[in-house]
Amino acid sequence: MRYFTAILSLFIAATALFGQTPSAAEQIAASMLAAPEDRRAEAAVLGYNADGKLVTLRKGMNDLICLADTPGDEGFSTACYHQDLEPFMARGRELAEQGHKGDERHEIRWKDVDEGRVPMPREPRTLYVLTGKSYDAVKGEVVEPYLRWVIYSAYATPESTGLPTKPGPGPWLMYSGKAGAHIMISPPRE
Repeated sequence: MRYFTAILSLFIAATALFGQTPSAAEQIAASMLAAPEDRRAEAAVLGYNADGKLVTLRKGMNDLICLADTPGDEGFSTACYHQDLEPFMARGRELAEQGHKGDERHEIRWKDVDEGRVPMPREPRTLYVLTGKSYDAVKGEVVEPYLRWVIYSAYATPESTGLPTKPGPGPWLMYSGKAGAHIMISPPRE
């Protein structure tokens, strides 16, 4: 068994090194780690096919969508979010593919929401983000994991939430008053 585990580890490392896309099963298993345990089994999963195209790897039976780690990127990052955020997230991915980055991408997406081209829920919706150094498929765990939470609350302000707009030891509001306003909850790192 030890020999098999060693060979499998080498195969996974080689796959990562040469930028091959992990299997659908591996992408699903890894992305599920960002979701709350009791929501994982029924969440939809978006991941990547062998051509690097984003596809649905698993249809969901609840309101959660998980997005697999992008193959070939440095480190590990996956996210799960409420299905009502998908139009906003999909627009962000589309803009990134077109070369828009950072504040430019945010401004375009917020304008799309403001002008009614991209729906955005007015009630809070949660996004779970799990990052790490890498994903160990043999052990089924993220190496050096860090989980944080984002609660999207379109157009929220310090006055409507009571939250500060600067990072601190507790929750804080990012992009106050904008369509993409959200509450950041980032636990201290070990």
